Amino acid sequence: MLDILRLLFGTVLLRPYVFTFFAAYLFLAITAIGWKRTTLFTIVAFIIAFICEYSSIHSGFPFGLYYYIETTYSQELWIAGVPFMDSLSFTFLSFVSYQMAVLLRSPLIVRKNDIQVVLTKQVSNSWITSILAGVLMMYLDIVIDPVALQGDKWFLGKIYYYPEGGSYFGVTIANFLGWCFVCVAILRVYIFLEKYLGKPESTWAYPFKGLCPAGLYFGILGFNLTMTFLIKEITMGWASAFICLLLANLLVQHISACKRFNHDPSLKEHKKDYPNSSLAKAYPKL
Repeated sequence: MLDILRLLFGTVLLRPYVFTFFAAYLFLAITAIGWKRTTLFTIVAFIIAFICEYSSIHSGFPFGLYYYIETTYSQELWIAGVPFMDSLSFTFLSFVSYQMAVLLRSPLIVRKNDIQVVLTKQVSNSWITSILAGVLMMYLDIVIDPVALQGDKWFLGKIYYYPEGGSYFGVTIANFLGWCFVCVAILRVYIFLEKYLGKPESTWAYPFKGLCPAGLYFGILGFNLTMTFLIKEITMGWASAFICLLLANLLVQHISACKRFNHDPSLKEHKKDYPNSSLAKAYPKL
């Protein structure tokens, strides 16, 4: 037990950026869905991610065949040949992708001093939203994995490789499809189990709450894009930058459309699905 705690502490020291993103995820998730659902989402995401990573390094499904290099085995926590921080990352990566998908498919309340998502279960629980979230997480990976593969050039370190290489800056197409698959699997299992937790908990209200998950999503993109340029992978960096610009444009266009054509969307369905939400309390007259 002491050795596990030592390795877990070493993981935090070695990968502080991962735990910074994880802490931001916990805040966003707890204020959006409550601590019970956050706990459920975290457990589901970690278990499914770990199973898929373990499967991939042995059979190639769903990410394609790759191997971890246990260079940090004595410095950070590994579980059955998989770095703990890798599986943990899927919790916040899948959550922000999910929240981005919900944002892009929902009406928004857009004010000078506030932007809020008018969430309904019809949107949050739909397969279309889950698939869109999978695609958005795949876009994250298109930016993340090429620079992660060059980890020996920055503080990540060389921790994995594809034995047969890959067609996109050394990364296999199967890996991108695998990220989409894993995100959809996480969401569908979570949505199935979430209904057994009873009524949604009360949530917290704060300005621009609707945009905060998008902020974390683009913060993750920005971190990896910055590292790509710092290690002087210029072509890779511009390819990733164009992906970031496309996603940012989609977000801006959606906010603009909601502001222009749907000034005060009805909260009737939202209040029915989420009677304890901070949004229903903040805008009682809509």
